[in-house]
Amino acid sequence: MAASRQPAACRHGAEQEARQAALLPGRTPTPQAPAKPEMLSGSLTTHVLNTATGLPAAGLALRLAKLGEPGGQWMELAHSPILLPSAFRWTDADGRCLPLLPPGQAEAGTYKLHFETAAYWQGLGHTSFYPFVEVVFTITDPAQKLHVPLLISPYSYTTYRGS
Repeated sequence: MAASRQPAACRHGAEQEARQAALLPGRTPTPQAPAKPEMLSGSLTTHVLNTATGLPAAGLALRLAKLGEPGGQWMELAHSPILLPSAFRWTDADGRCLPLLPPGQAEAGTYKLHFETAAYWQGLGHTSFYPFVEVVFTITDPAQKLHVPLLISPYSYTTYRGS
């Protein structure tokens, strides 16, 4: 699909975020300040690509949780450096968001990235087979940078350990 056929909201992260806010209860759009260079490098990052169009997935909601020990319950993590009023973070126009774990804040353990794919596709006027995607992974070396890309289409998804 050509970029000109996409809704303007897909091409502009702030507009997409506003549309997504209507789909997720309790979400109030929060403008994010432009990232400072020192904020771009973190120990955990993600990038989402819409493979149906070949473009970044702008305005997709996601959140990070860590598996607690010994109870085994998922605990949502605070979203430094910017605290948002909801647990969700949002991808920007390039399909990225500020680091999910800033440098020095990673700990060894099991984590889960939860991506709200149904709301994203609904915002583009599509339905999807997967209402959300959860990627569970283990951090064994907290000093090592970890990048978790997600490639999505309405009927499939793929992820891998990036660098």
